[in-house]
Amino acid sequence: MMVIKNGMVIDPANGVYTPADVLVTEGRIAKVAGGIAQEKDCEVIDASGCIVAPGLVDVHVHFRDPGFTYKEDINTGAQAALRGGFTSVVLMANTKPVVDNEDTLTYIIDKGEKTDLKVYTCATVTRGMAGKELTDMDALMEKGAVGFTDDGIPIMDAALLERAMEKVAALGVQISLHEEDPKLITNNGINQGHASEHYGIGGSPREAEISLIGRDLEIALKTGAILNIQHISTREGVELVRQAKKKAAAAGRNNIHAEATPHHFSLTQEAVIRYGTLAKMNPPLREEADRLAIVQGLQDGTIDIIATDHAPHSREEKERPLTEAPSGIIGLETALALGVTNLVNTRQLSMEALIERMAVNPARMYGLPAGTLSVGSAADIVIFDAEAAQTVGKSASRSSNTPFAGQKLKGVVKYTIVDGQIAYQSD
Repeated sequence: MMVIKNGMVIDPANGVYTPADVLVTEGRIAKVAGGIAQEKDCEVIDASGCIVAPGLVDVHVHFRDPGFTYKEDINTGAQAALRGGFTSVVLMANTKPVVDNEDTLTYIIDKGEKTDLKVYTCATVTRGMAGKELTDMDALMEKGAVGFTDDGIPIMDAALLERAMEKVAALGVQISLHEEDPKLITNNGINQGHASEHYGIGGSPREAEISLIGRDLEIALKTGAILNIQHISTREGVELVRQAKKKAAAAGRNNIHAEATPHHFSLTQEAVIRYGTLAKMNPPLREEADRLAIVQGLQDGTIDIIATDHAPHSREEKERPLTEAPSGIIGLETALALGVTNLVNTRQLSMEALIERMAVNPARMYGLPAGTLSVGSAADIVIFDAEAAQTVGKSASRSSNTPFAGQKLKGVVKYTIVDGQIAYQSD
């Protein structure tokens, strides 16, 4: 038994934003109310000055396991997630081998169950992520896949993608898509504009994202598939999602979703000029007008999910020349603090809305038992001090590729609780 006392409870799923205590029994939420009495042998956490919220849910994570465990593995990734306040994550399927078969899927699920984190995984849309043949989605779902994605590689065959969307619509699960047309990209990870001009390279034009977002939204509207547009980076892409959501709502559907990363709402292409490969990612950081459009999309619900795209790479890989280094940054331990610092403290998003986009909405899209402090639900909880500041330093991840190193951010996770047990406690 555990009681969390004196905190500010924020539970957007139930419209709760009030000082209260939280009682946990047998790993589940038993009561949320003021003045809960401490019983004998009850573990007490004093959350004075802190926010008590549902554990965060990240639906776009790379743990690199199997195949690339020199970058990250499920154990180190889980520790990074717990330090960041996440209690559930959904892994992407671009491992080696990719998650297009039951053996790899089972390996990931079994290894995830040995951690304190709730680890879910997607399977691939196409075999080998080759974009030629659909996987056996029925069999993969039966074995535990929670969704489908070829994240990292866009699906260029529109007819094949339409068949995939028809299938996921029938199964009632979502499909998440990486939207960049490789035919339009000269050098990935760097915006075609001021950043690419600075380095004297071709870069990645905004049209690479816009064209595929437009195509895939039309297919989703046609098929009724639950579609998640991943890591959106352009203002035009945000507007396409906004209009598609209106069309879906007019048809009585809520099947269009979009996610933004903390780096895309926090940084612009200027960061690539300053930090080099540490700020190289796909899709790239773009212009200030794009960053502002992403913030506006988060404000009005066009972008309903914040996801990290946690993408670990080794120091040696990131020290390669800009055009040769891999794209991506780690993000699990900085995501909440970036949201607090760059959205809430700038009064561009309420704390309740931030938690909704980092816990409630991602859990709902994937149908996960998470994102709420409802009585009877799993006691997956994050306790954080929104006023405390911390300098971004050594990570629990196996990798350290982040442009935020050394920055002082507000929002410090004090406890991460999973199924009523303390999985992380700050020093």
